[in-house]
Amino acid sequence: MLSKESYLAAYDRFREKLRHAREEAKLTQVGVSSLLGNPQSLISKVESGERRVDFVELQALVGIYNKPLSYFQG
Repeated sequence: MLSKESYLAAYDRFREKLRHAREEAKLTQVGVSSLLGNPQSLISKVESGERRVDFVELQALVGIYNKPLSYFQG
């Protein structure tokens, strides 16, 4: 089992990959939120760590960002 510090560090890397994938896709937070049908604040909160992303949302983001799920691992 991961320690709390290891978990937080891994989640920080995951959030950074989410932001980087969005930027590589040349999308703004507003653009992504529009594609998801959610407010921009959702993407902001996910990228800042204020809100966690669930698996269903991650699947949608994988499609929007055109990245394999494995891109977001490790």
